[in-house]
Amino acid sequence: MATLSDAKRVVIKIGSALLVDRNKGFLREDWLRGLAEDVAMLKARGADVVLVSSGSIALGRRALDLPTTELSLDQSQAAAAVGQIRLARAYEEALAPHGITTAQVLVTLEDSANRRRYLNSRATLAQLLSLGVVPIVNENDTVATDEIRYGDNDRLAAQIALTTGADRLVLLSDVDGFYSANPMEDPTAQRFDVIEDITAEIEDMAGEGVSGLSKGGMITKLMAAKTATAGGCAMAITEGSVMRPILALQEGANATWFTAQGTPQLARKRWIGSMKPQGTLIVDAGAARALGQGKSLLAAGVIDVDGDFGRGDPVVIADPEGHKIGQGLAAYKSGDASKIKGHHSRDIEPLLGYPGRAALVHRDDMAL
Repeated sequence: MATLSDAKRVVIKIGSALLVDRNKGFLREDWLRGLAEDVAMLKARGADVVLVSSGSIALGRRALDLPTTELSLDQSQAAAAVGQIRLARAYEEALAPHGITTAQVLVTLEDSANRRRYLNSRATLAQLLSLGVVPIVNENDTVATDEIRYGDNDRLAAQIALTTGADRLVLLSDVDGFYSANPMEDPTAQRFDVIEDITAEIEDMAGEGVSGLSKGGMITKLMAAKTATAGGCAMAITEGSVMRPILALQEGANATWFTAQGTPQLARKRWIGSMKPQGTLIVDAGAARALGQGKSLLAAGVIDVDGDFGRGDPVVIADPEGHKIGQGLAAYKSGDASKIKGHHSRDIEPLLGYPGRAALVHRDDMAL
């Protein structure tokens, strides 16, 4: 069974009900301080941490004295705009005493559906994590409308887990795991400690929203589990209202763990290798050797560019004889790749007129 003890990168999803008092609309500061201790604990042993947090609309609603009934789209977006500032400040103030820097990252469904936006988001998050920052990710409710929304932070958290290459995803919930039926209605319902495969039978068990909130409550968590585990990330559902929920999970609190199918790196490389290539990069012998040693493909090692492709499109990487070495996602469109081929990284800005990335194909975006 997966645990947090050997996790290298952890995504934690926090719902509004955990962070904001349902009745008064106040931030649960004591709970947030406890979560900050948990984050510091994970960071102290070398794990990267990403928080996917709801709460901006709940905080903004109270600040604007909006009604507790369902809000219109305009009211929700206004509440989000006000609440996002408060939410970011709350996390900054909770984590700063532990010497942890935070960053706010707002996304919409379009940011993962559009390959260029996805690559930009991935690069930004990777850079933040490399600098030791804890990103606070939320759906950009200020601009998101139904057609560009994830709609729930369970699935958003799963997507962020894949985007960042996380090996653990924790959904902090109001229920302590996945049950065979709704435990509030069926006293014989059994909680699963581990789910190896999400079968049709398991999916049928989620049909009534085990948490008792909405019919889709547990269904969306199961959808998140399918996304995460297929991408090599193990996922846990555990009760989150306790003061140190991550410590409690680590010490054996009730939870359901969904087993990862492989590793995040392997899953990503399988995905890249399965895509239809849009072009070809011919590399010299030195670059071919460097790729075999796990290096990124730099422009200096490219001797020819074939095809019409955009940034983020899959391209074949071939040796001087035309034999396929592997496949990767291009960091440049074909026209710009042609301009910088054979040139040193320092020449990229003079040639293109903007400071591009050093790698034409980064090693993390490559399947050999």
